Amino acid sequence: QVQLVESGGGLVQAGGSLRLSCAASGRTFSMYSMGWFRQAPGKEREFVAAISRSGGATTYADSVKGRFTISRDNAKNMVYLQMNSLKSEDTAVYYCAANSRIVVITTPYEYDSWGQGTQVTVSS
Repeated sequence: QVQLVESGGGLVQAGGSLRLSCAASGRTFSMYSMGWFRQAPGKEREFVAAISRSGGATTYADSVKGRFTISRDNAKNMVYLQMNSLKSEDTAVYYCAANSRIVVITTPYEYDSWGQGTQVTVSS
């Protein structure tokens, strides 16, 4: 498995931006498709964005499409989530996750490794 550590969360005003980072270590990073998920208090963990092994394919939840961008740097073992035009409903703990499948996956139970999460709070 791969070990994941998220960073970059914090408090931001509505309309602002944040960039989350996820550092991966362990086995070959480029063998993993990556995803970002989030969980708000009292709610289930939900899919945010995912990216293929090469970075050539991405997919987004409808709620963040056009505002968030997922990217990766395989040379640095990093995956990023650029979040723009943040809304109060984006407030949640954000998790980075990895899976060894070739295709891009949006369901959390198919991910093998998870980070500890980073808190994002958007004030209105």
